[in-house]
Amino acid sequence: MTETTGKRPGGTPVPAEDPPPFYTHHVFCCINERPPGHPRGCCKEKDAVRLRNYMKARAKEIGLKGVRINAAGCLDRCELGPTMVIYPEGVWYRCRAPADVDEVLQTHLVRGGRVAHLMLLPDDVGSGEKPVAEPVAVSEPGAVPSAESD
Repeated sequence: MTETTGKRPGGTPVPAEDPPPFYTHHVFCCINERPPGHPRGCCKEKDAVRLRNYMKARAKEIGLKGVRINAAGCLDRCELGPTMVIYPEGVWYRCRAPADVDEVLQTHLVRGGRVAHLMLLPDDVGSGEKPVAEPVAVSEPGAVPSAESD
């Protein structure tokens, strides 16, 4: 059995031979762009680029060390956006204004807490509504399901 040094979020063991993480936290900010009028919208049209740039600049201003703020392509939650996810915890947020970004920086990344009113939960869809069960399509035997498109 491999010796471990703890567990990652989700319970996966960390093998003792793994190097320490390069960053303590990695923030991915969705700046995905979809065509105008797309039913799911996109984070870019919700000012995501400006908010990501603001977050990166503020992190530097407050001297946050060991944290990487990255632009990301589609995180598949644009209808809730602008969205970001912070690892290693895997906590999702919707930040719509610089004040939201400041709150996430100070509460989550500086103090290790959570900003409950900005968090996105796994079941959140649309504007924060809980998902509605969709009908299941019955296909012909041997049919291959189609992939969802971004």
